[in-house]
Amino acid sequence: QLQKKGIPLTKLNDELFGKNAIKTPFDTWILAMYFENVINFANKRFKSISNGRYLFKLGSGTSNKGYKGLDLSVLDSFNGTERDSSTLSGGESFMAALSLALGLSDEIQVSAGGVQIDTTFVDEGFGSLDDEALQLALRTLQGLAQNNHLIGIISHVNALKNIEKKIVVTKTATQGSVAKIL
Repeated sequence: QLQKKGIPLTKLNDELFGKNAIKTPFDTWILAMYFENVINFANKRFKSISNGRYLFKLGSGTSNKGYKGLDLSVLDSFNGTERDSSTLSGGESFMAALSLALGLSDEIQVSAGGVQIDTTFVDEGFGSLDDEALQLALRTLQGLAQNNHLIGIISHVNALKNIEKKIVVTKTATQGSVAKIL
């Protein structure tokens, strides 16, 4: 008799933990609602930085394995296809990651009631970009810098050595690493 009374609770438990039609646990479903806002902001950046080629799509899931809800696919306007985000090249992955980071920053600022995030550090990744993608990424970051946003770039890419305000770190045999502000 107790077992019969527990059936509705067992069903609810299963539903909340992802044994449901959409294979999504409740906490993941809630996160997906917030993640959708991040994706909306990120898509503005991704479209711009990819020269109009890419947009993110949330939760379509290309695999039938496991739970769903926070998976990303990419819409490619050049060939009209949707593909898993894991198929992006190194340079495309860099652009996607930068777009997502900036989208998260935008969402935090909008939803946190006045919190302003005005500093971004980008550590490497520029070496994986071709010349056109590098210029688009730099244009995106320069646009942020023009709005009183501090951008820190950590890179070995020669094309970035022309940035006017920088800290150059050089290894020496006798003093270790030496930093110069230029």
